[in-house]
Amino acid sequence: MGLSIDRDDFSAADFEQFAQRLQQCLRALRALLARPGFGAGETSIGAELEVTVVDSQGMPMPLNRRLLADSLDPQLQLEIDRFNLEYNLTPIELREHPFSQLQNELEQAMAAIDTAVAAHGGRVAVIGILPTLRQRDLGADALTDLPRYRALAAGVRRLRQAPFQINISGHDHLVTTSDSVALEGANTSLQIHLRVEPERFADTFNAAQLVTPLAVAIGANSPIFLGHRLWDETRIALFKQAVDSRTPGAVEWRRAARVPFGHGWARQGAYELFAESVALFPPLIPLSGAENPVSALQRGATPSLPELRLHQSTIWQWNRAIFDPIDGGHLRLEMRALPAGPSAVDMAANAAFLVGLVLGMRERINDLIPALPFQYAEYNFYRAAQNGLDAQLLWPTLQPISPRERSVRDLIAEMLPLAAAGLAAHGVADAEADRYVALIGERLNAQINGARWQRRTLARLEQRNERTEAIRLMLLAYLRHAASGEAVHRWER
Repeated sequence: MGLSIDRDDFSAADFEQFAQRLQQCLRALRALLARPGFGAGETSIGAELEVTVVDSQGMPMPLNRRLLADSLDPQLQLEIDRFNLEYNLTPIELREHPFSQLQNELEQAMAAIDTAVAAHGGRVAVIGILPTLRQRDLGADALTDLPRYRALAAGVRRLRQAPFQINISGHDHLVTTSDSVALEGANTSLQIHLRVEPERFADTFNAAQLVTPLAVAIGANSPIFLGHRLWDETRIALFKQAVDSRTPGAVEWRRAARVPFGHGWARQGAYELFAESVALFPPLIPLSGAENPVSALQRGATPSLPELRLHQSTIWQWNRAIFDPIDGGHLRLEMRALPAGPSAVDMAANAAFLVGLVLGMRERINDLIPALPFQYAEYNFYRAAQNGLDAQLLWPTLQPISPRERSVRDLIAEMLPLAAAGLAAHGVADAEADRYVALIGERLNAQINGARWQRRTLARLEQRNERTEAIRLMLLAYLRHAASGEAVHRWER
């Protein structure tokens, strides 16, 4: 987040100082991006995996602080709710066999967390939304008791001044309210980081915005929330509504949501995305550090820009620009739309497909985006989340009239060679690229992903059980299959 959050009470003076510091950070960032050689380095990937701790019956266990105290692994971190944990994976250069390394580390991390949880009679669930969650599991007392999360909750409440309203229509229709941002803790994801040269950032970002719906559709794993069958990737709708800081019913024009898909195609680079965040969104946590970024820059140092990084961390765009002061400073694209699970090999394949598509598509992105107004890219994202492999998307074509409606399944099949070529062109071994992209192809041919497996299994179990019990039994079966390490399209139907 840029700064260690050690308090959750702020004054008007804190907000004023923070606003001034954000402007200083933007000036320093603009100067940094103009430095010759800034951000140069090997293309690499990183990842953050969020997981849920459950008991032997698949119900959430609020043990994250105890588990962290038991663990000596510095890569394991607390998350927003007391049944959540996050594992920060080791950055890997994008050459030779990065996704095999990613899969291996995911397996080792999940096994280590599982062993720690087993000592308390539970296990780890790696799934986009834990289907057994109940409303009472997501009250204010579910929030992890740290200044960081108390400050976040207080900041959102200060702006919204009303309960959060959840309204999601799928196979069922869920309407509920909550007084706490703890509702957001129902969502767990696999967030992929891609290091990007500053001069390629706009093209890389735009490519990610175009292709993310394809990765969401094939990787969907969040179809059930609070006993309701909703979107294939319900996380997308739930996250947007669960931390919506806008005041409902306000007379002024509708402001941008803090969980946006985006506000338009990037035109120049990363700077405009950071400046957009500062201009469009009021701060939630106005904590300022000691460093003056402009002074640091004048000394020839690389300022860490902690206030800008903190502010950016409270705007949850699905594809988000990241500044990291490590190694003299560099930029990353954080891709946040992939769910956690089902298995380590599935997550590695999802990451390979998405990264390969982004790298392959950015070589042609400037020819395509004039043929796709940004509103259609946003439409595609939500339709893919809602309908998964049944989605119909609007896709750009160089042959007028563009865009044209296409089946997401046909688009994914068409893009598999592009994903493999995008990886191979950046040093990934041919066998590695082919292996993981082929897994996506097999999943597509089987017309199954985590969401469809959950839906189909639940439908069978509901023939003999009421909904709550059927969901619990479905989750236990999911956990057994995930523990086997098999890809989801090879699981028992």
